[in-house]
Amino acid sequence: MAISETARKNHEQLFPGHVSTLAVTDPELIEYFDNFAFDEVLQHSDLDTRTRLMVQLAALIAGQAIREYRMMLGAALTAGVTPVEIKEIVYQAVPYAGMGRVYDFLHVTNEVLTEHGVVLPLPGQSTTTPETRAEKGLAVQKQIVGAERVDAMYANAPADEQHIQRLLSANCFGDHYTRNGIDIPTRELLTLAMLISLGGADPQVKGHVAANLHVGNDRATVLAVITQLLPFVGYPRTLNALRALDEVAPPASEER
Repeated sequence: MAISETARKNHEQLFPGHVSTLAVTDPELIEYFDNFAFDEVLQHSDLDTRTRLMVQLAALIAGQAIREYRMMLGAALTAGVTPVEIKEIVYQAVPYAGMGRVYDFLHVTNEVLTEHGVVLPLPGQSTTTPETRAEKGLAVQKQIVGAERVDAMYANAPADEQHIQRLLSANCFGDHYTRNGIDIPTRELLTLAMLISLGGADPQVKGHVAANLHVGNDRATVLAVITQLLPFVGYPRTLNALRALDEVAPPASEER
């Protein structure tokens, strides 16, 4: 099987002049993977290149694919994803994947940015203070998830678990979703990509499919993200994500 002209062209645009060592040691796998990831899968969504690479980076962090992340990070910079956007992807991963999983990716990100001549630290993107993070976090949480759902989460949490709800509002939403650099609809796509890649988070995947719809990402956009993650997260997690999508936003009935 030869690499298609479309796959070759798309690959060269993202990795100009790069020759994979795997193309020498494992040519058959690379041939059909490149055809799949850089041609066939791309035919099934109109997600723009920058957004596609951003959600793939998010998924690679959650999936602990650090060497592939390094490669795709270079591709993202080539495609015009900004250093600020890249750092925000990494920061956004912390409340979902945990610092234990993100730590090495933060260091790799800093190494790659430095190699590309980016001066660190980047300009700060935080919009909250210790005094405002809880209030602003709760507000953006309600904007994304829905006020009734958030109120129900607080109401249904036992007394000895209320602090987790407050931390969720102040930290996950107040410290992260209120940041500049990436808008809320894109952050929700990133979060969904991370949850899909993590595995074992099916209720959260379903909840963030709903959250994506709530902030304006329609079924087609969510499906496009799931499709573009497939080569990097595999079929089981992709099929689980599709089930969540179909339960939250069933496809329109086909006209006969």
